[in-house]
Amino acid sequence: MVRRQIPKPAEIFELMKFKKLELDPKKRRLESALTIEDLRRIAKRRTPAAAFDYTDGAAEGEISMTRSVQAFEDIEFHPSILNDVSHVDTTTQILGGSSSMPFGIAPTGFTRLMQTEGEIAGASAAGAAGIPFTLSTLGTTAIEDVKAANPYGRNWFQLYVMREREVSYGLVERAAEAGFDSLFFTVDTPVGGARLRDSRNGFSIPPQLSAKTVLNAIPRPWWWWDFLTTAKLEFASLSETGGTVGELINSAMDPTIDFDDLATIRKMWPGKFAVKGVQTLDDAKRLADLGVDAIVLSNHGGRQLDRAPVPFELLPSVAREVGDDVEIILDTGIRNGADIVASLALGADFTLIGRAYLYGLMAGGREGVDRTIEILRDQIERTMKLLQVSTIAELEPGHVTQLSRFTRADRASIEDLGR
Repeated sequence: MVRRQIPKPAEIFELMKFKKLELDPKKRRLESALTIEDLRRIAKRRTPAAAFDYTDGAAEGEISMTRSVQAFEDIEFHPSILNDVSHVDTTTQILGGSSSMPFGIAPTGFTRLMQTEGEIAGASAAGAAGIPFTLSTLGTTAIEDVKAANPYGRNWFQLYVMREREVSYGLVERAAEAGFDSLFFTVDTPVGGARLRDSRNGFSIPPQLSAKTVLNAIPRPWWWWDFLTTAKLEFASLSETGGTVGELINSAMDPTIDFDDLATIRKMWPGKFAVKGVQTLDDAKRLADLGVDAIVLSNHGGRQLDRAPVPFELLPSVAREVGDDVEIILDTGIRNGADIVASLALGADFTLIGRAYLYGLMAGGREGVDRTIEILRDQIERTMKLLQVSTIAELEPGHVTQLSRFTRADRASIEDLGR
């Protein structure tokens, strides 16, 4: 029979520990975010719909983006046992240099429209964390200003080949002079994808006011205050900024880009050279034969060709065929540090985060980007410890199984229907 007693007041007070009240609302909301999805929800509350949907959305039916995220959920980890993981080392080497963690910040366009600190927040946070930052050709901060924000860290530059070749050549020269150590030559954007959320929202550069946007802005006055009271948007390459995003991309990009352009830019660039937007094994092999330093398996976050290959599903075959000849970087769909660990186990040398970084930026500026990095760092370290590996090099394909969403019978039935 249970013996009961009247509790002493002193014992009750020992059990009651009140959390210190955080008066800073930004710190309070960022501390409440435990996952990237938490940051996404905060970002959605704080950002006008058109700007948020530009970040959150993808092309057409958003099938590629959905599949890319789902692919990371459809895995099974296989941990080792009885290994000392009291300390894990997340440092890795990529493109001739070191990174404190196996991910960097991906290039994102029109970033100051998401939150006014834009690339400065991303570059400075990356520098503080010891990871690389990538500036987009369509970024909203000058090359030299990114260098000033991250003077001692690693800065990479993502290049689109423009219709006016001299514009692209000038950007290459400026990035080299500013000390950027790697160039990402992008091959998946001959024209802009059909981003239907943007069309439905009437999203344009600069933002155009309508009854809908005004109503949407009323509960978010801080965004408009920041936008209207800070420096005018400046782009790394565009001299004109009127029109929808799709119109701007189509007017700037050149659908005639070819391997001769790749050779020309590569000859101009003094540092490491990566090709971003690789989506087939054959193209990965061809680029490896050409001797590029790295390839980036990417479907552009699902923002270009919908139903494009899922990079994470393409990864194992590419790693087997060319992993000894070229460094492999992967992006698209990463929302958790476990996604990064799985990518490394299946053969990636490095990963890039785009939306995850922007959710943090929209949720809290520079501090929000810091929180993104902190969340991913904690998830990477915890996943490695639970897998019982203490270094990145110990991760190998046996740690991960990519599960199929269909059984063989399901696939056979689908094939029968297609006949």
